[in-house]
Amino acid sequence: MAETTMEARPIPTEEPGKEKKKRKFSFPSAFTILFIVTIIAVICTWFVPAGQYSKLLYDADRGKLEMTTPTGETSQLDATQQTLDDLGVKIDIDQFTSGAITKAVSIPGTYEGLDPHPVSIADIPYSMVWGVIDGIDVMVFILCLGGLIGVVKVTGAFESGLAALTKKTKGREFLLVFGVSVFMIFGGTMCGLEEEAVAFYPILAPIFIALGYDSIVVVGAIFMAGSIGTTFSTVNPFSAVIASNAAGTVFTEGIAVRAFALVVGAIVFLLYLHWYAKKVQADPKFSYSYEDRDKFNAQWELNDNTAAAHEFTLRKKIVLVIFVAAFVLMIIGVMNLGWWFPQMAAEFVTLAILVMFIGGTGKDGVGESKMVDAFGSGASSLVPVALIIGLARGVNHVLTEGMISDTMLNAASNLVAGMSGPLFVICLLLIFFVLGFVVPSSSGLAVLAMPIFAPLADTVGIPRWIIVAAYQFGQYAMLYIAPTGLVMATLQMLDMKMSHWFKFVWPMMVFTLVFGAILLSICSVVFAV
Repeated sequence: MAETTMEARPIPTEEPGKEKKKRKFSFPSAFTILFIVTIIAVICTWFVPAGQYSKLLYDADRGKLEMTTPTGETSQLDATQQTLDDLGVKIDIDQFTSGAITKAVSIPGTYEGLDPHPVSIADIPYSMVWGVIDGIDVMVFILCLGGLIGVVKVTGAFESGLAALTKKTKGREFLLVFGVSVFMIFGGTMCGLEEEAVAFYPILAPIFIALGYDSIVVVGAIFMAGSIGTTFSTVNPFSAVIASNAAGTVFTEGIAVRAFALVVGAIVFLLYLHWYAKKVQADPKFSYSYEDRDKFNAQWELNDNTAAAHEFTLRKKIVLVIFVAAFVLMIIGVMNLGWWFPQMAAEFVTLAILVMFIGGTGKDGVGESKMVDAFGSGASSLVPVALIIGLARGVNHVLTEGMISDTMLNAASNLVAGMSGPLFVICLLLIFFVLGFVVPSSSGLAVLAMPIFAPLADTVGIPRWIIVAAYQFGQYAMLYIAPTGLVMATLQMLDMKMSHWFKFVWPMMVFTLVFGAILLSICSVVFAV
């Protein structure tokens, strides 16, 4: 009988110097995050009790106030101060009749629980489509912006201008970042420069890359700087003014405190951004988004290093002047002419046509056909960004349809009722922080919450302008990171991971809440009535 031998199998060993690769967690994209948030919102409508406040809206055609009860019944009321006083709405009637308040205002003491109104999982696609339709004005603005960028880019004006700029800023690179940040802070505090800010990324991203910075610096100097300005708004009509109106006070009340907070907030942020920018410039590996650096640079870097590309001709200078003028006109239009997204989009289209004519005609022009194709390519490149804005609004649609937003508002007002001044303000700040996720619109949250919370300030003996400041500080601290806000469109445009952005922004979020809590607590004692 033959003897059978068993050979010992070798134990697998790792090759020297090689480590076993660990599967790294990949943070979801902006679209996936919003889809998950939408599902969570739908689930909440099944468990959070439904309820609503009666709402009041001015009907300009009839010259009447229209009140809608939680059950949907409507009635016409005389548009007089007496009517508002009888309803407990401490707002000047002129704020309605002049058009200063255009959204439905909650009526204090009218909250009613309603039968459950859960949103079906099958309604998720509809909510997404509804959000896109609701945000169509912003989306068209973004697509027109993309078209303008496309026609300017095809002329070669960006490359030539960038080459000239980098030579002049050698050794003083942060001055440009500083200038952009200060401009955005000013725009935020004056007119709530937010959605319009997406226009600046395609201009500044290539410049900041050439100066040795990363995607975090780009978003910090534009989105975060604008958010700091809006957080500490002084005269921003979409937050400070409309919230003051809805609270039954005037925006000049407390403006000195908000201006002081703006100066402190701006200094802290600029120092933080300067620290980070210097670190990245000295060592690119320090960047919080270093793993995506090559992809970001490939997307935004201008790589044409030929002499022809760098030749800054008169034609290219004129094109760049028109491009820069587009944003100057946009700011003037918003602040002084009552422009909104349709007017801004029309302005971009007009200037794009002008650039097509200047850059496409003549012996050295790129040609009509190439210009038209460039407009289409530029617009198509921003389609994902435009869709993100629409999908974020779909989340708010789910919460509204499920009738749970007012339930959260009522629960919050019951929570803080009867608290002492400083504790009341701190809790209210945190409540607005949470509500900022549910209602990311600054004007929307103002008209919903101010009529409810402002009267509570009277019961604890503090001025109503402190409630306005708490609303601003709390809501915008959330909007630094809230998927339902504008940040997702920003991250989508620059293809940045939320985890990278959060690593940079969380210290500023903590600062806003802590500084806001301390400042408002002191004010609640000093200005007690």
